[in-house]
Amino acid sequence: MSQSHTTFAKFLHWGFVILYVYGIFKQVNELDELEEKKILLFEILFASIFLIIVIVRYSYMRSFKTFLGAREPVHVVHYYFARSIHRAMYACFILLPLSGLIIAGLYAQGYTVNATPDEQQTIMDVALDLHGAVADISYVLIFIHILAAIYSRIKGEGVWSSMVPIFNEEKPTNNQVIKKIAALEEDIYHRVESVFSSKKK
Repeated sequence: MSQSHTTFAKFLHWGFVILYVYGIFKQVNELDELEEKKILLFEILFASIFLIIVIVRYSYMRSFKTFLGAREPVHVVHYYFARSIHRAMYACFILLPLSGLIIAGLYAQGYTVNATPDEQQTIMDVALDLHGAVADISYVLIFIHILAAIYSRIKGEGVWSSMVPIFNEEKPTNNQVIKKIAALEEDIYHRVESVFSSKKK
């Protein structure tokens, strides 16, 4: 039976998207920008709010199925793959503000210079590298998430309409190419399941 996310769930989802995009565009590009106290305090406040919203969103969204709205049963391999992507995204969304707060804290404690390529890494370098790596991973995961959502919309599974307010007049596709791709996808899931099942025996 087709279902939809609650208004609050949609608000959390799309409100967080706006917050994340804003965080990308307003991010500090150079460490010495934190020398201005107003910027440093704003970064701490923003990271704290970001972290709180992520925790609230994760806590609330856990009560919903990963494929809420799907008209057909979802293969167990597909389910675990999608859930892994979601959890990895949440891990990134938690580590981003945490590492940002660590950077701000270190800067406030006097760690104001990161090492040059010829110098030994400092604790600030480790924090900056972690922050940058998590950000890059989050971009990749979000890209995968968006592609999966669009693909689901093309197939007309019903999942898109449970969260997205536009183009939600979904119907199962009649496109033969998409049907063949979906059949191949299901075959891959079955093969993966059989591999894991054989290893358990």
